[in-house]
Amino acid sequence: MAHNPTSSAHPPLPPTSEEDTLSRLRLLRSRRVGIVTYWRLMAEHGSARAALDALPDIARAAGVADYAPCPPERALAEMEAARRAGARLLAHGDPLYPSDLAALPDAPPLLWLRGRTAHLRRPMLAMVGARNASSLGRRMARRLANELSDAGWVIVSGLARGIDTQAHEAALGGGTIAVTAGGVDIPYPPENADLAARIARDGLILSEQPVGLAPQGRHFPARNRIVAGLSRAVLVVEAAARSGSLITARAGLEAGREVMAVPGHPFDARAGGCNLLIRDGAALVRGASDVLDLIGGTEADAAPPKAATAPPAPDGLSGRILAALSAAPVAEDQLVRDLGHPAAQVAQALVDLELDGRVGRQPGGLLVRRDLERAPG
Repeated sequence: MAHNPTSSAHPPLPPTSEEDTLSRLRLLRSRRVGIVTYWRLMAEHGSARAALDALPDIARAAGVADYAPCPPERALAEMEAARRAGARLLAHGDPLYPSDLAALPDAPPLLWLRGRTAHLRRPMLAMVGARNASSLGRRMARRLANELSDAGWVIVSGLARGIDTQAHEAALGGGTIAVTAGGVDIPYPPENADLAARIARDGLILSEQPVGLAPQGRHFPARNRIVAGLSRAVLVVEAAARSGSLITARAGLEAGREVMAVPGHPFDARAGGCNLLIRDGAALVRGASDVLDLIGGTEADAAPPKAATAPPAPDGLSGRILAALSAAPVAEDQLVRDLGHPAAQVAQALVDLELDGRVGRQPGGLLVRRDLERAPG
């Protein structure tokens, strides 16, 4: 049976010295020592130093010859790489370590952090979904993340393509946490390097993996359990029937979290996982109000206000539409004439801008630009 680090009356204490920290890192990075074994060794031997001393005999009894724990030089090199990357180490038992994550039986003993650690003290909600998300799924993720962030919730996701990216982007001003499958200094996928840099500045990036480590396949399910473990609830926006998002949802269920899903069309494979979750008891989500009805918003009343930033201006036709509109109402046919674009193209771009909350319609079909109200004055 897995050892729960918080199951005893005396939960683990944080490291008491730099030597203790180094010993814990060495123990965790030692060959054949996974997280469950780490906690068992700590419980049996009382300290990381004692567990390191016992490891060769334990390995010999298990038939492993010539076993040596992680050498101090390797752990020191990792700590130096973290210093260069601007990362700090957070140990289980530290007051900053989130209590929801600490309650997991396989809670990470150590986490590397880059960014604003204050986000760890605020209520968190996981939002995950398909990498190859549909246009509608991406819009839904942006809207949900933006509104839930406005309600005070820190949005947690995995920095993947698709839904994760949209959730981080929309919540960055109010607070977002990216849990990476590799080191906190290795943006993955590479095209999210700029987003990762912005999260490291205005949000928080965390990982249990060594700094400098490129992610491998086995790291992603482990990453997903942290996404769920940090959060009060897991919201799946779009996911296939067999996907990493469902691994996160299952991790949430196992940890006793509320699981919610946005339904989709039965013919769309990207909605299959969400529909299965709803069939099996997950809460159906049509908008942020459904989420807040389940998890509440009062806990977040003390959260810092969301930074007032104007949304980035889109390129192409959408950008021209926004440039042409203002708070003064304009008829759609007049806008079409001013732009000189086919009416069908303008109509489609207007739908996108309305869904994003940037353009509104008044009685008589008159158009106004709404996002100016959110821009700093």
